[in-house]
Amino acid sequence: MMGSYECHCREGFFLSDNQHTCIQRPEGMNCMNKNHGCAHICRETPKGGIACECRPGFELTKNQRDCKLTCNYGNGGCQHTCDDTEQGPRCGCHVKFVLHTDGKTCIGERRLEQHIPPQAVSNETCAVNNGGCDSKCHDAATGVHCSCPVGFMLQPDRKTCKDIDECRLNNGGCDHICRNTVGSFECSCKKGYKLLINERNCQDIDECSFDRTCDHVCVNTPGSFQCLCHHGYLLYGVTHCGDVDECSINRGGCRFGCINTPGSYQCTCPAGQGRLHWNGKDCTEPVKCQSSPSASKAMLTCNRSGKKDTCALNCPSRARFLPESENGFTVSCGIPSPRAAPARAGHTGNSTNSNHCHEAAVLTVKQRASFKIKDAKCRLHLRNKGKTEEASRILGPGGAPCSDCQVTFIHLKCDSSRKGKGRRARTPPGKEVTRLTLEVEAEVRAEETTAGCGLPCLRQRMERRLKGSLKMLRKSINQDRFLLRLAGLDYELAHKQGPVAGERAELLEACRLGQHRSGAKCVSCPQGTYYHGQTEQCVPCPAGTFQEREGQLSCDLCPGSDAHGPLGATNITTCAGQCSPGQHSVDGFKPCQPCPRGTYQPEAGRTLCFPCGGGLTTKHEGAISFQDCDTKVQCSPGHYYNTSIHRCIRCAMGSYQPDFRQNFCTRCPGNTSTDFDGSTTVAQCKNRQCGGELGEFTGYIESPNYPGNYPAGVECIWNINPPPKRKILIVVPEIFLPSEDECGDVLVMRKNSSPSSITTYETCQTYERPIAFTARSRKLWINFKTSEANSARGFQIPYVTYDEDYEQLVEDIVRDGRLYASENHQEILKDKKLIKAFFEVLAHPQNYFKYTEKHKEMLPKSFIKLLRSKVSSFLRPYK
Repeated sequence: MMGSYECHCREGFFLSDNQHTCIQRPEGMNCMNKNHGCAHICRETPKGGIACECRPGFELTKNQRDCKLTCNYGNGGCQHTCDDTEQGPRCGCHVKFVLHTDGKTCIGERRLEQHIPPQAVSNETCAVNNGGCDSKCHDAATGVHCSCPVGFMLQPDRKTCKDIDECRLNNGGCDHICRNTVGSFECSCKKGYKLLINERNCQDIDECSFDRTCDHVCVNTPGSFQCLCHHGYLLYGVTHCGDVDECSINRGGCRFGCINTPGSYQCTCPAGQGRLHWNGKDCTEPVKCQSSPSASKAMLTCNRSGKKDTCALNCPSRARFLPESENGFTVSCGIPSPRAAPARAGHTGNSTNSNHCHEAAVLTVKQRASFKIKDAKCRLHLRNKGKTEEASRILGPGGAPCSDCQVTFIHLKCDSSRKGKGRRARTPPGKEVTRLTLEVEAEVRAEETTAGCGLPCLRQRMERRLKGSLKMLRKSINQDRFLLRLAGLDYELAHKQGPVAGERAELLEACRLGQHRSGAKCVSCPQGTYYHGQTEQCVPCPAGTFQEREGQLSCDLCPGSDAHGPLGATNITTCAGQCSPGQHSVDGFKPCQPCPRGTYQPEAGRTLCFPCGGGLTTKHEGAISFQDCDTKVQCSPGHYYNTSIHRCIRCAMGSYQPDFRQNFCTRCPGNTSTDFDGSTTVAQCKNRQCGGELGEFTGYIESPNYPGNYPAGVECIWNINPPPKRKILIVVPEIFLPSEDECGDVLVMRKNSSPSSITTYETCQTYERPIAFTARSRKLWINFKTSEANSARGFQIPYVTYDEDYEQLVEDIVRDGRLYASENHQEILKDKKLIKAFFEVLAHPQNYFKYTEKHKEMLPKSFIKLLRSKVSSFLRPYK
């Protein structure tokens, strides 16, 4: 080049920092490679490759890798004089002294003792060869006095300083690991722990405090963590949760159809096969109607006394009460006719044990009434004793206008709302509007017809009676004389709260029906309990009953006549007397029969047994698994038995089977798949989606399925485009790529997709030592490609963009070997919280002093000292 020259190296070599020497570069060599060869400090060069440096007092040897001691470090270890040679320091002695056989110590010609008395050195002075002292020298009346810096100990010759091994005494005060260094020592922690700012103690890293640690539930443990998934999901890739396809596991145990849903599944029954059994898997036979009349299940009675109308809705203790919200509830009592609307959320029918069936010939009359009540609260509260006695007198025999009605079903829905018309309109406080809807259903039976009044006539009469009752009901509600009897106790609607202040406060403080008071709060009775009105407490369901819902007034009876079971049962499956696995019965409860030969049943409470298929039999009755079927061959994990051809078939890609002798393969959770067929564990299920979040200022890239092993045969491409006048800094905390794969899995960062474009970083090996570097181009094209062979954990690599005005400072920081020399500094680049703090310093160096004062308890003092010196010299060069 004109007026100057430039050195270039042949292929396979790179130019060292002296810009003259060419150093051979092994394939993939950089400072992250443990075999980089540098004895002390390794640095990445701007043009690629590495350059070795030595600590103070040492210098590089000719191979540009090793470091040799010089006289500048501890006088080369010599007691008196030191001369540098190609072989290293050469020691010499003053007059009347000779060199000891150790090549360093000097002893008097007439004295062989290691300790030299003061009169023997009385003629010495610090002006000549530092008085023979290794470090500090002080002239005294008796001669020179040598001393050593902190971390060194003066030896018996009173001249030599020897490094103190602080780790030998009480592990140097370190909690975990102590590493001795020249003149000092360093504490470090085991994996999963971090060093506190006192640089002695170790503290468990709470991985659960990081973002994106686990998909669902994170449990921190000493030195580690564990991810858990919600019910219906399965863990894969160490931290991720995927929906389990239960339908792929022996059809979910369903008798007929199976539909997978997120976190669950649902069995279905085809037309003509009845409806779903209480166990959620079998199908019950359609219920045949009986000709006997069904007993009344509910009663609406009204009475007129003078000008006042009083109505009461009487529901038996088996009524279904459902608190829908703070200002609403639903009460259902009785059995709706099959031709009625489907049962509501609060009503469940056990068709196998119900005698309340309606013949097709039975006519039903339905009446529906809606009431809008002002200044009312849709809450029920227990009437006091006096009012209850009054109500019993009012509602005595003979006062019900519909006493001869065959009322079969009543559904009461009450809801209070403060919302007015319009999206933002609200009713003022104390002006609540209550909407009460009552649906009544009565039967008209054919046997009641006469010659003068047929079924149409009876139907009209019934309609008139019901309309009369509802008319009186409307008046009684407006007169505040409407009662609701539930579980043998009388309740009234919180309507027109009384003028007495005490009563008003009592109504405001009263809990809703189905709730009990816990301190200052009202809490719904939990599952497995019911609200007992007399004691106003939640009581556990007695043996032989269960309750699946909260805030209920009673418990449901278990199927069958056996009233045994645990107290506080929360669902029907906890009822006693269920058939055990390997058994079945008509309703899933005792008495049970063992599964006949050639069938099996792995679950409790079932109404059938599954056939082995293919003409296979079992060795005994009561088989509980397909593994009990006498197959012609035994299938190993990763296979399933095909009963049609009686052969073992490998599990298809995207499924696995961990057990022997099974007839199905389980589909991988979520959107994961396997690298090959015949997989044996869920750990082989991997997400093939490339991970990461790319932002203008910060972001990260992530290998698929990280931190689990990445899949085979994938390719990921990321493009980082920073805003104008900003450049990219990347930190590789650690990267795991199989070295035995002969570089089949490669991560490369270039300017663009062209192989000839400027390359910032490229590797195909595992490096657990972190490294930070700046991109050699303004934009980055990142490509990760895997082969079909081996796999590993991969990587999660964060980046930050910084102002190009600070490029010199950022380069100076990331190229300083001290950033990586200390294990504690390396851990900063691996810690997700600390790397965020480090990024903020690099992205905004002008805020460094303010930031480090705020977060000085997060970063080690040595790290802050390293940054402070560089930031200060850059921002205040003349200070």
